[in-house]
Amino acid sequence: RIEQMRAEGVEFRCNAWIGKSVPTSDLDAFDAILLTIGSTRARELDIPGSKLDGIHLAMDFLPQQNRRCAGKPVQAKAITAKGKNVVVLGGGDTGSDCVGTCIRQGAKRIWSLELLPRPPFERDDTMLWPLWPMILRASSSHQEGGERQWSVLTKEFVGEHGRVRKLKAVKLEWSEPDAAGRRTMKEIPASAFEIECDLVLLALGFLHPEHDTIVSDLGLELDARGNIKTNDDFQTSRPNVFSAGDARRGQSLVVWAIQEGREAARCIDVALMGCSELPAANAYHWPDACGSHVRASSLG
Repeated sequence: RIEQMRAEGVEFRCNAWIGKSVPTSDLDAFDAILLTIGSTRARELDIPGSKLDGIHLAMDFLPQQNRRCAGKPVQAKAITAKGKNVVVLGGGDTGSDCVGTCIRQGAKRIWSLELLPRPPFERDDTMLWPLWPMILRASSSHQEGGERQWSVLTKEFVGEHGRVRKLKAVKLEWSEPDAAGRRTMKEIPASAFEIECDLVLLALGFLHPEHDTIVSDLGLELDARGNIKTNDDFQTSRPNVFSAGDARRGQSLVVWAIQEGREAARCIDVALMGCSELPAANAYHWPDACGSHVRASSLG
């Protein structure tokens, strides 16, 4: 695929950090810019003891194992679960990856703690087709081991000589969803508990793209969640600068990145050429001046 794109005229420049190794002003030479920089600002946990040694973001831990598996050196201080009691905070796909990696590294014991309530075992009336059913699933990592707990709020980390040794938490009770689908939580009295741990991995999702980058260099407007703000045609607040994927919609799935990349390419084509021969991704559309189609509604 890469060779095909090169043959079509695409130039790839690796290790190009816009704003550092490459001046942002170099982008002025282009007629249009598409920012697909992802949502990489990880959500942290601002509670007592959160700065103790042994508490790491999942994305500081997982790439190290990828490098080991590829036979490459680990450049940062090594993080390993071997022989340790590990707590993974966050029950999503990244948390699952942490569990599986810790098992392979030889962790002594692993807990996976999730703030939200446990999903039902089967689809219920609130998950009508074609909505994705939010039911309980066990990944291959969970099947291999580890203890999973839901409705848990972490309150404090306790350390010894500057390193984490214990986690304090409490069980939660969640209300039924309101008309807007929102739930509220409250702590269950006398439900506090502790877990002795040597390693804590934070897999709590991502907030938004990094702001102290090309985003601030270009002076781009942000939305209420800190993502790059765009209109329906992926246009940012700066003329001829576009954005697509997680950078504008927040953390999501790769299928959305693919769909938005295709739609953004079409919108850029229209902005520069006045029309586009590229196919529209939406089901409802009408012919444009090129005899192709333009979007009539958004999937977002």
